[in-house]
Amino acid sequence: MNERDSEQVAQTFAERGYTLTGHESDADAILVNTCSVRDQAEQKALGKMGMMGKYRDVRSHVVYGFMGCMAQSRGAELFDRIPHLDLVVGTQKYHRVFDYVDGILGRRLEERMDEVGAEMVTGRVEDEVKKVNGKEVISAKMVDTEEEKGSQNTIRDHVSKETKQATAFVSIMQGCNMRCSFCIVPDTRGKERGRPIGDIVDEVKRLVDKGVREVTLLGQIVNLYGRTEFEKVDGKSPFVQLLEAVHEVEDLKRIRFTSPHPIGYRDDLVEAFKYLPKLCSHIHFPMQSGSDRILKLMRRPYKNEKFLTICEKMKAARPDLAITTDIIVGFPGETEEDFQATIDCMKQVEFDNSFIFRYSKRKDTPAAEMDGQLSEKVKEERNQALLRIQEEMTTAKNAKLIGTRQEILCEGPSKTNKERLSGRTSQNKIVIFDGDAERMTGEVMDVMVEDSTGYTLYGTPVIH
Repeated sequence: MNERDSEQVAQTFAERGYTLTGHESDADAILVNTCSVRDQAEQKALGKMGMMGKYRDVRSHVVYGFMGCMAQSRGAELFDRIPHLDLVVGTQKYHRVFDYVDGILGRRLEERMDEVGAEMVTGRVEDEVKKVNGKEVISAKMVDTEEEKGSQNTIRDHVSKETKQATAFVSIMQGCNMRCSFCIVPDTRGKERGRPIGDIVDEVKRLVDKGVREVTLLGQIVNLYGRTEFEKVDGKSPFVQLLEAVHEVEDLKRIRFTSPHPIGYRDDLVEAFKYLPKLCSHIHFPMQSGSDRILKLMRRPYKNEKFLTICEKMKAARPDLAITTDIIVGFPGETEEDFQATIDCMKQVEFDNSFIFRYSKRKDTPAAEMDGQLSEKVKEERNQALLRIQEEMTTAKNAKLIGTRQEILCEGPSKTNKERLSGRTSQNKIVIFDGDAERMTGEVMDVMVEDSTGYTLYGTPVIH
C-alpha cells in the first residue's frame, strides 16, 4: 500500500516537470514514505532521514519530508528527532505534497544565500522567514495531518514506465474501522472510505491500455470494501460486485487482492472464485494467531475454527489454491500453549508462505499497556521456530513442482539478476527463467520447472 501511495506522489511531481533522480545526493527534495505497523520500520525511517541530512551541507535548498503513517501518528514531534526536517504529511494528504514541496523549494531557491558553506537556520513555525548573515531564507516546519473528505479518490495515477509494465497496484479504499488491539492503522489511515466502482474500473482500463495484464486491488481490509457506502446487489457484497466489474475489462489477464479479513470472507466471495477465472489461485489471508485466547486479546472477532473453515471452503472452490498469511508471535500473554496452537494451525493449513512478525508495541494501542509483555529473547526464539516450520513446508511444496509445467505471467527482468526474467504463477510463486524481456514481458506462458531453492522456482519456457 505504501508503494502505491509513493507512486501517486511521484507521478504528481513527474507530471508537473520534476524528474526522479538516480541518487538521493542529486535530489532537490527527499521524501520518505513511512510505516508504523512495527517499531523497526519507524526506526529505519528515522535513521535513513537522519543520515540524509548531510546533503544540505552542499545543497542548502534541499527539502526533506516525511509522509505516511509515522508522519500521521507522530506529527510535529518528528521535528525534534530530525532537525533538518521540513515537512510532515499524513495519510490523507498525499495529493498536497507537491504543492508544499514546490512552494518551499521555490522560495528557497529565490532566497538562498550566496555565501559558500553558510548554514540554513530552521525554526519551528510554519513557513517562517529568518535572516542569516543578513540574508532572508525560508525555514519550513510544515505539518498537515488533518482528515480530508474524498482523499481515497486521489490515489489513482501511475508513473509512466520506460519499460513494459506487466503488473500494477490499484488502491480501492482507504482506512479501517476495525480496532485490533495491536494495530495503529485506524488512527493513521482513518475510517473506511471506498472509491466508486466506475472510477476503479476506469483506472484498470487505463493500465491495461498501457500493457498491464495483472492488477492487485489494495485495501486495509480489502474484502470489506464499500460496506458503509454501497448496497448489496443480488446478495453480493460491494467487493464481489467490484471483482465482477474489473473481471470484465478486456485484455486483463489476472486479478489479485490484499489483504482480506475473516469477517468479510462470506460465501459470495468464496463463490466468486468458481466463476471468475481471472481471480488468481492465491489469497493472502492474515491469521495472526492460532489461539482463540490470543485472538480475543487481539480483538480479532473470530475464532481459529472460523479461520480454518474459510480456508477449507476456499480450497474446495479452487483446488489449486495457495494460501499465505501473517502471524504475530509473542503477543502479550502468549503462553507455550498459545504458541503451540499457532504451530498446529500452520501445519493444518500448510501455508505456502507466512510473514511472521515479533509483536512490537505501538503508540496508543491497548496491547501496549497489557500485562504479560514477553521478553525479546522469547519472541525471537518463537519467531525463529515458526520461520523454520514455514521454510520446511514451503521447500516441500515447491519441490513437488519440479518437473511440472506452470503457467506464469512474465513480469520482466529479475530484481536480483537483470540477465534473467522473472514471472509468477497464479499461486504467486516466483519463477526465474531465460528469455527476451522486450518480447516476453506481459505475456502469459508455460514454463517447465526444473529446480527450486526453497522459495524460488527455476525453469525454461515451453516453446509452442
